[in-house]
Amino acid sequence: MYEARDRTGRKPILGFAYDPSLTRGVYSDDALARLSAFCDIPDPRPVRSFEHAESRELLAGVNILATGWGCPKLDIAALRAMPKLAMVAHGAGTVKNFISPAIYEAGIAVTNAVAANAVPVAEFTLASILLANKRVLFLRDLYRETREGLQRHPVMESSLGNYRKTIGIVGASHIGRLVLDLLRPFDFTVLLADPYLSADAARALGAKLVPLDDLLAQSDVVSLHAPALASTRHMIDARRLALLGDGTTFINTARGSLVDQDSLTAELVSGRIDAVIDVTEPEVLPAGSPLYDLPNVLLTPHIAGAVGMERERLGDMAVDEIERFVTGQPLRHAIDPALLEKIA
Repeated sequence: MYEARDRTGRKPILGFAYDPSLTRGVYSDDALARLSAFCDIPDPRPVRSFEHAESRELLAGVNILATGWGCPKLDIAALRAMPKLAMVAHGAGTVKNFISPAIYEAGIAVTNAVAANAVPVAEFTLASILLANKRVLFLRDLYRETREGLQRHPVMESSLGNYRKTIGIVGASHIGRLVLDLLRPFDFTVLLADPYLSADAARALGAKLVPLDDLLAQSDVVSLHAPALASTRHMIDARRLALLGDGTTFINTARGSLVDQDSLTAELVSGRIDAVIDVTEPEVLPAGSPLYDLPNVLLTPHIAGAVGMERERLGDMAVDEIERFVTGQPLRHAIDPALLEKIA
């Protein structure tokens, strides 16, 4: 197995494994040039299967594997194909769907770019919160309908605006923490629900720790940032949705499985609450879903995370981690196997 502190001068051999149709733009030309400075890259084309005969020679010598969306399953069979593998650097978020416990048991370092993907999601969430409190969707439609100024409209005398609003953040994940940080400059009361956090830790993040039910009942905007686990499936169900006050905006940029889709749809059809929904269950809703057309819903096709040029941030973070590994520095985003059941 390749040793990161090897003094022979030999560059480690690096291979790629991902679906190129899903990972376009992650490993840019600049990223590849950086990698070439401290890694030997026999073939920059990504491997799509660890079982294909044409990949065997390359895989047999690989020390570092740079992965992305659509990476084949990394299991015992993959380890047999890559006996010298020492590191997996995932240029995307969650690794739970394709990395088996065998990789960790073999002592292979695993790192991901979850922190890089958190940036655009947090930015999207902040923008959604600010626009929600301004009731932008409602005012857009009203302006379109009346074609006149709204300065004297009764809505201007309502609780419109961001001053002194209460924002509820569900989950102190990478993204949740970054959203909390972005909320600091505003005149908000920020509530946080997270079963693994103490009141003091929440306070340090700029929030007040409260039970989830209290957060839902007290917030003007609720933003969901919990991981998708068996224990969190449908954590936002009909009972909890009913706790939301009239006019509350519910934001989900996390995972569709966290929410009972039918119950959420029923609440939104009633017009009682508003929503910004970037993820659903199923991932693409049926063509007949009313959420496509409801005026109180901003429905987007899973775009809060890294898209377009934002994807380069993921690849750059993976390259940074690979460079640290090769030069014997501590990894900044290593996966702790003991925390796999608590993270996305």
